[in-house]
Amino acid sequence: MHTLCARGTMKPEINAAVGFLSRFLRVKGHVNDRQVQTFNQSLQDILSEQYKHHWFPDRPCKGSGYRCIRINHKMDPLVGQAGQRIGLSIPQLYSLLPSELTLWVDPFEVSYRIGEDGSICVLYESQPGPVGMPMTAGASAPSGNCGPVSPMVDSHISCKEELMVLGRASPSKAYNMMTVSS
Repeated sequence: MHTLCARGTMKPEINAAVGFLSRFLRVKGHVNDRQVQTFNQSLQDILSEQYKHHWFPDRPCKGSGYRCIRINHKMDPLVGQAGQRIGLSIPQLYSLLPSELTLWVDPFEVSYRIGEDGSICVLYESQPGPVGMPMTAGASAPSGNCGPVSPMVDSHISCKEELMVLGRASPSKAYNMMTVSS
């Protein structure tokens, strides 16, 4: 493992993703605090188990598609499983969550897009540090107002930037990024 990427934990990234989804349940639904807590814990456990062999801090884009949470005409099965644990049906989840959501959970970055042509916004971002050094991290609440992103570590292009630059067959609207650093 690369010395700059020795952090093998995925807990901050999973917490950011789960917190983001949970806010929709809390704001839009008639879901009580206990249900939200159970959903949080269930989804954290499910994602940790799902991602444990697909987490590569030294190559953050590797496995990105596997770690992508997607809600569109089909509910993401992991989100559906956590929702069912608190008694929510798939149709209820559809009514509480954005109908078109992509959420990328990658080492050092969690970002989302609502809608196929929506802006990609960063929920959580950290930089790998030398072994034994604390990580720098930033997190933000969901917002439609996205601002500039700091340069990527080691000048690597992020998975989302790669999608924006290389992955689109047609020109799209301008993308903005959002980060909040502490």
